Amino acid sequence: MDNLGVVFVSELVGTALLVLLGCGVVANVALAKTKGFNGGFLLVNIGWGFAVFSGVIVSYNSGAHLNPAVTLGLVASGAEEFGSGVPVNITSVLVYILAQLVGAMIGAAFCWLAYKQHFDDEPDPANKLGVFSTGPAIRSYGWNLVTEVIGTFVLVFVVIGFGRAGDGGGLAALGALPVAILVIAIGASLGGPTGYAINPARDLGPRIAHALLPIKGKGSSDWSYSWIPVVGPIIGGLLAGWASIPLLPLVG
Repeated sequence: MDNLGVVFVSELVGTALLVLLGCGVVANVALAKTKGFNGGFLLVNIGWGFAVFSGVIVSYNSGAHLNPAVTLGLVASGAEEFGSGVPVNITSVLVYILAQLVGAMIGAAFCWLAYKQHFDDEPDPANKLGVFSTGPAIRSYGWNLVTEVIGTFVLVFVVIGFGRAGDGGGLAALGALPVAILVIAIGASLGGPTGYAINPARDLGPRIAHALLPIKGKGSSDWSYSWIPVVGPIIGGLLAGWASIPLLPLVG
């Protein structure tokens, strides 16, 4: 139970920092009157990559999953314990995922506080929502789902394939900087259609925060789309975990 407490705090803090910085770069690019206004999608990719870097660094004690798709991918790969030394079971999986979701909500709330005046001055509700959660460039639920599955598969497959060669600890085992580069690459290569959630907690937690926070003129939280960045990454993570099983004798 003590180890689970450490895992919960570690994942919560790491995911909160990830979302604070990740949503923060979107706010800097999208909201009116910021210094980074119209900085472009590549700046968003870079910002999210180093947001992951920061989250991994501070959550090493839990293996730095920061993402339910990574947690579930490790389970699907047949892992018997997480990098934190906690056995893989239903309780530990739920602790990881709950911490990630709560941390994402906290990080999103702090992002809103940091950009409060810019949220107030932004006239477009879609730009406000875009800071918190992803949305498709072309809305087609089936194809949007495919994009999220593919992007998350790449993330989790690389994390497992190389991370397990280290200490078996998820993102932390692969190393913070390589993971940051991987996330930038996924965003630059596969992020255009959906904004690349590739993380159910990263999208759902901030979307809940968007719905709850008293954001001036915020509009809809787009719940009709919200299942795509949850279901797609879960499918992609599970597929990556299963696909990595033949590699484990080579990397373990």
